[in-house]
Amino acid sequence: MLFSCLLSGIQHRFLDISQQAVQSPLFPVTVGLRSQAMKLRFVSPETRGRFLKPTLPLGQAMETFLAQVNRNMPRPILHQSHIGESLSLIYAPFYVGKTIVDAVLNQPVSGELDETGEVSQFSGGPADWRIRFIPSLCPNCAWDLQGHRDALVLHCKNCRSMWQTAKQGLTRVKVAHLPGAKSEATIFLPFWRIRADVSGINLDCYADLVKVANLPKMIQPGWDQIPYHFWGPAFKIRPRSFLRLTQHLTLAQPRDHLIADVPEGPMHPVNLPMSESIQTLKLNLAGFIRPKKVMEAGIAEIQVKPRRFLLVYLPFEIRHHDLVQTTFDIAVNRNQLALADNL
Repeated sequence: MLFSCLLSGIQHRFLDISQQAVQSPLFPVTVGLRSQAMKLRFVSPETRGRFLKPTLPLGQAMETFLAQVNRNMPRPILHQSHIGESLSLIYAPFYVGKTIVDAVLNQPVSGELDETGEVSQFSGGPADWRIRFIPSLCPNCAWDLQGHRDALVLHCKNCRSMWQTAKQGLTRVKVAHLPGAKSEATIFLPFWRIRADVSGINLDCYADLVKVANLPKMIQPGWDQIPYHFWGPAFKIRPRSFLRLTQHLTLAQPRDHLIADVPEGPMHPVNLPMSESIQTLKLNLAGFIRPKKVMEAGIAEIQVKPRRFLLVYLPFEIRHHDLVQTTFDIAVNRNQLALADNL
């Protein structure tokens, strides 16, 4: 999901594009719709063929994506954020003979090659890597961890702990929940609550939020002692709904009666990592700063540095078409959640 902060407001769009990773006029610039329409398989040492080593840095590939997308975007672009991106290295098959032939369409994609070994100049070789698996056993009590197939945070029902993968294995995630009615018609949705240092604007407590967002409230004694937190969904959903949930919860600032424990009841899987939620912080500010002239003049100078985070589950009532959080007047369409696996 790409969010762009413009003078007219925040625009969003969903992107699924590919870019040539070996810079050469001999091969196609993109694989087109193949990565979306065709079945992909993981590469292993048993996979036959010569695999070329990528030469285009990832940062440069992202710049190329943005250049294509921003070509027709209104100016000026005040700020942009990529949320929930999934970057994959995809190998497309080609035959090499007198010409380079697309192995899927069985059609040549280049002119006749010369005798200087144009293709052999690219570094590469057989696949020499494998997927590494981590045992899904709780590091605390050795119980089986549970989670949906796309879950990034796993749950141990024995010691009531939550874990996410890291380079060293599994690390524990701090978790809390807002209690709800104990009913089969209740499900807990996950959200990231992030405490951050904000420079370029006064935003450290709830009283500052009321001023910055120009909320229709009278500042009460003690509000300057209530810390300010950013909030954002820990699950994938369509861009418009994602932005709405992010701003609504951040302005609501849920803080009362949070219980530092895993909720009892069905929980929606965490499939959006905290690192992606961090990308929303400045975008979140751009959405609620009032008046807008203040945002337009100062958004470039505002810097947000995350300090700590907490995974919070909020209870939602399961209704016919929506999941509803009655305390904060939030509704999430059930069909959007069901289709979010494709995002």
